[in-house]
Amino acid sequence: MKFPEDKSLRISPETIYRCLFIQAKGVLKKELTEHLRSRRIMRRSKKASTEGQPRGQIIDGISIRERPADVEDRAVPGHWEGDLITGSKNTHIATLVERHSRFTMLVKVEGKDTASVVSGLSKQICTLPEQLRQSLTWDRGMELAHHKKFTVATNVQVYFCDPKSPWQRGANENTNRLLRQYFPKGTDLSIYSQEDLDQIALKLNQRPRKTLGFHTPESKLYACVASTS
Repeated sequence: MKFPEDKSLRISPETIYRCLFIQAKGVLKKELTEHLRSRRIMRRSKKASTEGQPRGQIIDGISIRERPADVEDRAVPGHWEGDLITGSKNTHIATLVERHSRFTMLVKVEGKDTASVVSGLSKQICTLPEQLRQSLTWDRGMELAHHKKFTVATNVQVYFCDPKSPWQRGANENTNRLLRQYFPKGTDLSIYSQEDLDQIALKLNQRPRKTLGFHTPESKLYACVASTS
């Protein structure tokens, strides 16, 4: 930034997006939107919902409303938000974001069925130190129908979001948008090995974040582990 002290010379992110999505036309618009992480050619309305999409019933799922207060305020590390990113040919990657540090883990899964997802998540979570295995917040997708098996394998309690409430996993939703820079829609996600996913997650975890005071998720998480060990 050339003029950090002069606010009159700054442009808000919203102004830039409006220029790209509203004012830009034709070839110019195509050239500009190629630089966006999400590669979207249209902006999605904030009022858009998942109403009408089929969702099953999670048996004995514990509501996010019963989640402890220390999870909500992000003060204690080890609480995660999770979701699936979908690619072409019915391929998927599980994403996990730690709420305190925004540290990201990507998990290769063989399918969207609950057995594949629970198996993949369990293996990844069990690589973490015990103090970083506190809870997982997920939406109501049936890929975590076997949440009890996950909890038995990892000792991590699962909480489920309210229907049509993606903002209750805000850190994960934001991270998934960043990940579209690496996994554009229509990508066959099965071509990525777990090692490939680890390298992409590393790039995110070493990127300074404004919300962390321009520290990186990696340094934020490691500081937590060091202070409790």
